[in-house]
Amino acid sequence: MIKVLRKIDKPLFFTTVFMYVFGLIMIFSASYVKAITASDNAYYYLIRQSVILIICLFAFLFLINIPMQKYKKHYKLIMYFSIALLVSLQFWGITVNGSKSWLSLPFFNFQPSEFAKIALIIYMAYYYEKNRNNKDDYKIALKPFIFVFIVFALVVIQPDLGSAIIIFLLSFSIFCGVPLLPVAKKKSWRIIIISIAIFSIIAVILFLTGKSGLYEYQLQRLNFLNPCQRYTEVGTGYQVCNSYIAINNGGLFGVGIGNSTQKYLYLPESYTDFIFPVIVEELGLITGIFIILTYTYIIFRILKIARSCYTLSHGLICYGVAAYIFWHLFINLVGVLGLLPLTGVPLPFLSYGGSYALCLTLGLTLVQRINVETTIMRQEEKIKNKIRQI
Repeated sequence: MIKVLRKIDKPLFFTTVFMYVFGLIMIFSASYVKAITASDNAYYYLIRQSVILIICLFAFLFLINIPMQKYKKHYKLIMYFSIALLVSLQFWGITVNGSKSWLSLPFFNFQPSEFAKIALIIYMAYYYEKNRNNKDDYKIALKPFIFVFIVFALVVIQPDLGSAIIIFLLSFSIFCGVPLLPVAKKKSWRIIIISIAIFSIIAVILFLTGKSGLYEYQLQRLNFLNPCQRYTEVGTGYQVCNSYIAINNGGLFGVGIGNSTQKYLYLPESYTDFIFPVIVEELGLITGIFIILTYTYIIFRILKIARSCYTLSHGLICYGVAAYIFWHLFINLVGVLGLLPLTGVPLPFLSYGGSYALCLTLGLTLVQRINVETTIMRQEEKIKNKIRQI
């Protein structure tokens, strides 16, 4: 155990620990008003998230010792299992905030769509490594998108548009890292673009004919411009408008931790999707910029590990985890800032929630395990070079 931990990427590890701990502090600050009104216990969400992070720590210590060869051996099974979990929602799922996206577990509700994202990363990485000698066959290159489409469809019908969009973007991010020959790449992208165009046309037609299948609250999210005007006129744009107020209240240095006014039930999701405006209100815009720079550093460290990998699968897994963090960060921030419609996507490390914290920990553990194995291979290579020189 100690030998393995010595070989992890320490800057990445300590930065992620810092973000988790900072997130825990801000979850308590943002949630205690809701906790008192809902459960008469100001520490309700703090305790639950603390337990989740302890579970995450033990999961990391256990998973960091599992060789990547195990995932390679069972990558198809992992994909099938994630699809089975998504299908099970139709029979045993519970509805939260209008989406049947959760399985009820003893301590918290588990969201299979989060695990499906990690499963797709693992599946696509090992599939492309297995077929790395078929760089000129666009059909083989596009085969994983059968599973992408199945997962995407199962998430859409929940409905969970935020996770569906991330699955879509995540899959293409991984595909972009696959080394294909120019002809195969060109044909693949041509088919992808045509498919996207067809689905977009169908979606527009359904939307215009009023048969989009979206709930009223989801349709309102599409009208995301001028949220404060819509807030005063027709009652929509409520959360985004209060997000603006929170950020404006914070200024450069904030009103002080614990002193946010918008968390007093003005922002209903202040400790989940809208935790960033609360952070800026309490600690200021400078802290908000620092947090974004910290995310940038985490992604940089992951990509650095990816570039040092000896195998295609390891590199693609690292790229996938980096994309997993980036797209959650991007979609959350553009949503709370009113630049795009809200989709209910959590902010990495900082938002309350067990499913995302566990799956994010799993993704980061995969990256750290890859760094461990890369370090071992590099050390063995140095020893071999020394022997040759002798």
